[in-house]
Amino acid sequence: MSVLSSVLEAIDANLERSLGRLFELIRIPSISTDPAFAKDCRRAAEWLVDDLKTIGFEANVRETPGHPMVVAHHAGPAGAPHVLCYGHYDVQPVDPLDLWEADPFAPAIEDLGAGRKVITGRGSSDDKGQLMLFVEACRAWKQVHGALPCAVTMLFEGEEESGSPSLKAFLEANAQEFKADAALICDTSMWDRDTPAITAGLRGLVGEEVTVRAANRDLHSGEFGGAAANPLHILAKVLADLHDETGRVTLPGFYAGVEETPPEVLTMWEGLGQTPETFLGPIGLAVPSGEKDRSVLELVWARPTAEVNGIAGGYAGQGFKTVIAAEAHAKVSFRLVHKQDPVKIRAAFRDFVRARLSADCSVEFNPHGGSPAIHLAHDSPLVGKAKAALTDEWPKPAVMIAAGGSIPVAGEFKTILGMDSLLVGFGLPDDRIHSPNEKYDLSSFHKGQRSWARILAALSG
Repeated sequence: MSVLSSVLEAIDANLERSLGRLFELIRIPSISTDPAFAKDCRRAAEWLVDDLKTIGFEANVRETPGHPMVVAHHAGPAGAPHVLCYGHYDVQPVDPLDLWEADPFAPAIEDLGAGRKVITGRGSSDDKGQLMLFVEACRAWKQVHGALPCAVTMLFEGEEESGSPSLKAFLEANAQEFKADAALICDTSMWDRDTPAITAGLRGLVGEEVTVRAANRDLHSGEFGGAAANPLHILAKVLADLHDETGRVTLPGFYAGVEETPPEVLTMWEGLGQTPETFLGPIGLAVPSGEKDRSVLELVWARPTAEVNGIAGGYAGQGFKTVIAAEAHAKVSFRLVHKQDPVKIRAAFRDFVRARLSADCSVEFNPHGGSPAIHLAHDSPLVGKAKAALTDEWPKPAVMIAAGGSIPVAGEFKTILGMDSLLVGFGLPDDRIHSPNEKYDLSSFHKGQRSWARILAALSG
């Protein structure tokens, strides 16, 4: 029996016990955005530390200005690579609770029929079910061989779902401790239930909250309408001006650093068979709304965006109130690609808003995150080893994809620690992360453990 096959057999034999451990973690309501759950966030961190110690990791809870970090180290053979495994133990709020079919913090196995079983509960996919794949793969290696094939550091944070406000400073203060040969991130998705994926590109992110103010109080629209500036009108005009008739973003300099997607990559994406109908149909749409003459995968994987995420102001309650609001608010996010500079994009947006204000109006900005896009070379040795390992485990060969979302920690690992990140996840599009009735396929949890065991073996040589 090979060194690896015995580890895979141990994972198979221990599946029920690994599910039990995951269920214990899911039962802890570690909602990072709500201060009422601060003790539960700490409880989740302490649970992970205790569990990692049972495998032989030197693990501890590290304090931050917010929720604590979990840090754990395990030595590997002399000369073996060193990998940093990242995940997050915090979860999204569960509101609206009445849309859940069961208690979000009472995990269970649900049979969907046709041989498909899923794990239900908040955090089952994002990200407790994913981060435990690392832990269980290491547990199997230790059980069978008494050692790991390479040196492993675990970093699990408790603020990813609230913007990771403590992460950058924590990494900067402890950079030497966390430097490794590569970072492994399990917070992404497969292409489909049978096809594993390596995410080679992530869009960056700039978030801005804007408040436009005019009069010193709300006004009667009959007495002041037509004479007093209306912040809602002004902000609506600003937001409407962000795109031209072709769907392109109009901020000056916005496309600086944006490269055209190579033809060979476009051809590879076309081979995945995604169409506007298959992509948009499940959400009740059919016509792409972004830049013209680009495929849906290029739009969400390789093109930048400007999106309005929320607008507020004036009276929005029951009935009607003829009022001119004193202020208006909007939340705007930009997804960045290639070499776009988050700092320059933020400055361009603020100048864009200021240029459209009336003389006696004012504006206030509140930043929410800023990270560049991430790209991993398709031909890197790291990718090649991981791709081969995944292909050995799953029914179909691993594919290279990109992601429309952002995982800022990958950017921090690159800029602060000088490391590339290997993004391999086992979520599925129907996992309903951030929504009621979140789930994680049992096959993702089982074969995900086996996949990381294979990847650790491949990276160690």
